[in-house]
Amino acid sequence: MADYIPLLILLLLVGTAFIVARTNNLFSVAFLAGILSLLAASLYMILDAPDVAFTEAAVGAGISTIFFLITISVVEERRIYTAAMKIPALVLSLIVGVLIYYSMLDLPKLSDSDLALHAYVARYYIEHSMSDIGIPNVVTSVLASYRGLDTLGEVAVIFTAGIGVLIILGRHIAKGKENDH
Repeated sequence: MADYIPLLILLLLVGTAFIVARTNNLFSVAFLAGILSLLAASLYMILDAPDVAFTEAAVGAGISTIFFLITISVVEERRIYTAAMKIPALVLSLIVGVLIYYSMLDLPKLSDSDLALHAYVARYYIEHSMSDIGIPNVVTSVLASYRGLDTLGEVAVIFTAGIGVLIILGRHIAKGKENDH
């Protein structure tokens, strides 16, 4: 029974993503995106990556959903879609997709054991993680100790972006209150 849980969560992820893509109501999309993040966090927990799961739950299901709902409450809903608008968007999407595809052709194979990453760095982390840090999860030891300053920098960037969004939304809400009086 336990072997089917990751498959069930993966099917729920795909089904929820399909529903999100087909939904027109923004509130429903925000709600379903939060569910999508929680399902992804559940899958990360099953894959023994609790640090990634907590980050996904906090950022994806928590903060992103809150920002999404605040944005929905601030921005008025307008639907002006014409065929003339859809064609350039489709062409641009196809061009970007082709560029991404061709840029991926130059990437090394993930299973290539001759990569410098696999020769030194990854092997060191895997072999010395438990003795150096005392944490059995290699991902956690890399993020928390070996690359702790990088992780701190990423947190600072996310925090700064969040403050920027709050300032922008705060100005918009303050303008709305001034117009009410």
